[in-house]
Amino acid sequence: MKVFALVLVMAIGCGATQAQTLDSAQRKLARDVFQQLIETDTTHSTGSTATAAEEMRDRMLLAGFPAGDMEVVGPSAKRMNLVVRYRAEKSNAKPVLVIGHLDVVEAKRSDWTVDPFVFLERDGFFYGRGTQDMKNSDASFVTSFLILKKEGWKPKRDIILALTADEESGGENGVDWLLQNRRDLVDAAFAINPDAGGLVTENAKPVEMDLEATEKVYADFQVSATNPGGHSSRPGPDNAIYAVADALGRLERTPFPAELNTVTRAYLEERAKLETPERRRLIEQVLAKPMNQAAAAQLSADAGYNATLRTTCVATMMQAGHAVNALPGSAAANVNCRILPGHSPEEVRQRLVTIFHDSRVKVEFKNNDGSLQATAPERTAIAPPPLREDVMKPLKAITQSMWPGVRVIPEMETGASDSIYTMAAGIPSYGFSGMGIDEGDERAHGRDERIRVEAYYAGVEFTVRLVRALGEE
Repeated sequence: MKVFALVLVMAIGCGATQAQTLDSAQRKLARDVFQQLIETDTTHSTGSTATAAEEMRDRMLLAGFPAGDMEVVGPSAKRMNLVVRYRAEKSNAKPVLVIGHLDVVEAKRSDWTVDPFVFLERDGFFYGRGTQDMKNSDASFVTSFLILKKEGWKPKRDIILALTADEESGGENGVDWLLQNRRDLVDAAFAINPDAGGLVTENAKPVEMDLEATEKVYADFQVSATNPGGHSSRPGPDNAIYAVADALGRLERTPFPAELNTVTRAYLEERAKLETPERRRLIEQVLAKPMNQAAAAQLSADAGYNATLRTTCVATMMQAGHAVNALPGSAAANVNCRILPGHSPEEVRQRLVTIFHDSRVKVEFKNNDGSLQATAPERTAIAPPPLREDVMKPLKAITQSMWPGVRVIPEMETGASDSIYTMAAGIPSYGFSGMGIDEGDERAHGRDERIRVEAYYAGVEFTVRLVRALGEE
């Protein structure tokens, strides 16, 4: 996260993956921790982050971490968070905070070809809900703490690991709760959030290391319409379902304007060097001043570039009607928006009203607890923090040692992460991880979520090195 056009630039080398240095016992530990997390249901509807937090605390206790350096805390019995402090013997430096959410999105067995809550290794991949988002990274930091503790390593400043609740859904977000209620547990000089950025691969070949430098603002809106209803044998022109459907159709046909900021401009400048000649030409036209809008439209055919260039709003849920033989008295849809920095949810709500252009349709902001309000917050994304040497130095060094020639490229997180809370609390936050995910195989929140087996172990190796380096600064 930064206001920088600075990019660590080196030509892509051979792309060979780093030779593994984890021994067989460490690999088994890494696998066991990963499996335990995957097979612990932490969905909002049926699961519990408290269970996972307690399991990881028990592992830390067995490894020799003092009970007084660990706390399982939170607002409710199923939404607990684990905070572990890897304590330095003596240090005046502020700690480093690592945040990672334990909860995962829902997963229906009928949608998957495998059981989403059974850890499965098949054809060189680990399958299971959370293998990409983000129990892979949770497991890597837990494993790293366990490995380094066994080695007797002592950091020169405290390293805090916070494994938290409700990042994906629910109104009891763990990072937010900790900052508001137990700031003493998580106060730090800066935060690392492996839920954003990270190593990008193509067919297992490392291509780039993305550094989350800023992120969009998340917002949900309810789009609704009502009418008196009536008997389905006497339909009229005023149908609530049709009103909402028409509004959503207009939304689909009316993309938000394409625009760039310092981070996305720097990202595109570097991505252009990795693209095909045709795609590079489009990017160059998008980077031109003024922007070539036709080129932006063509580039936006790619969902990833579209999300980088624009605020996006999409219908994700619908509810309507009460009987198969009755006209609907009401209809409502959830519209989920990811808003570019510099724009507020209220600005987007007003734009939705303009796009729909229908007095029958109401657009309301939806709070985290599901309540609705007529207007939305005016907040915009927080300005990115400057790059810190004690973040960038280890990131550069470890990336180059493991994957020589791979670029570190700033990016804007097109989703949203818990960094919004740490940044708002004045803790500079940076998103990256060593977990390589193939372009085109991004399955977070989707079916048959998976990660390459060797990509996971390489990610654990990256994390061990990162924790050690952060503790030495």
